[in-house]
Amino acid sequence: MVKRATPLVIGIAGGTGSGKTTVANVIVDRVGKDKIAYLPHDAYYKDLSNLPPVQRAAINFYHPHSLDTSLLIDHIQTLKNWQPINLPIYDFKSHSRTDKFIVIQPQPVILVEGILIFAEPFLRLLFDVKLFVDTDPDIRFIRRLERDISERGRTTQSVINQYLNTVRPMHLEFVEPSKRYADVIIPEGGMNSVAMDMVVARLEALLREQNSITPK
Repeated sequence: MVKRATPLVIGIAGGTGSGKTTVANVIVDRVGKDKIAYLPHDAYYKDLSNLPPVQRAAINFYHPHSLDTSLLIDHIQTLKNWQPINLPIYDFKSHSRTDKFIVIQPQPVILVEGILIFAEPFLRLLFDVKLFVDTDPDIRFIRRLERDISERGRTTQSVINQYLNTVRPMHLEFVEPSKRYADVIIPEGGMNSVAMDMVVARLEALLREQNSITPK
């Protein structure tokens, strides 16, 4: 029986609206969709369906405790063992986990993206490569405002209130300090073509190295 190389685990962190998803998409497009299992940390919010709607909306979704990180860790380890996982689907309008899921097949690369992934010590240990997307606060806020209004049905005032009450304080407490754990800091995210060229070249080199040591 041929032994397969252990998948490469890449973490992409950064503040909300920093451009993490753009960086992830660039990597997926250039390394190859057929080689990457993509896990957004946003999919792992804890299920709050047992709480009344008012209490759900009051939860601080930018604190590490709001996320089921232990499940994400289990899923990464399962994929590293070349077994598929069921990625949860979260409903941001009702603040609850749906009963649907997406089957993610194991691939040579596991790509994990989220604002708090480097703030979690046990999760951080799983990453072979850690990327932090560093974008100015005003740009991040504008992107978040546009996204939450168009994609999540939020009002402008509710986005502003959440940003001031939870997003900004949690960024300062957890996200910004976690930048020190990054192997590479990417200013302006996926729009930084020089940085992305370097990152993709490094990932491709690591994949070639893994393939070369895999027993035939």
